[in-house]
Amino acid sequence: MTRDWERRVEAVWADTGLDDETRLQRIDALAAELAPDDARGLFERAGARDAAGREAEAEPLYRAALERGLDDELRPQAVIQLASTVRNLGRSEEAIRMLRAEVARQPVSPLRDEAAAFLALALVSNGDAAEGASVALRTLAPHLSRYGRAVAWYADELRVGGA
Repeated sequence: MTRDWERRVEAVWADTGLDDETRLQRIDALAAELAPDDARGLFERAGARDAAGREAEAEPLYRAALERGLDDELRPQAVIQLASTVRNLGRSEEAIRMLRAEVARQPVSPLRDEAAAFLALALVSNGDAAEGASVALRTLAPHLSRYGRAVAWYADELRVGGA
């Protein structure tokens, strides 16, 4: 895989004029330039299917990409995207387990807040809106210019059923 290949992949994703099927075909063509079991190619193929609403096709590709090993930039993306896919396939408890592990990962993932956002969605899908709101607010609190401590406190209260 070369920087040119990565630029071509980025260009496909950046082209907002593409319909889902055309994007999927272009990503598949680019992935075909790599070995069939290349983790990056599998990840891109999964993402194209996921973006096209073909989650059942995306799931095994995400899993294969993760098994084959992705770098520290792409691995958390793949976990988040797989967990979102699993949630969309009706398995929110599995998504919650995956995302809790990603949020707790050491060293802290560069996409920790993004993982927390999808964890909040999975919690809501699983019938726990209060904990979902708590996770979302707890994640948001450090980014607030004011009231961060109060929002964090209220987030904790939601988790224990007080707010």
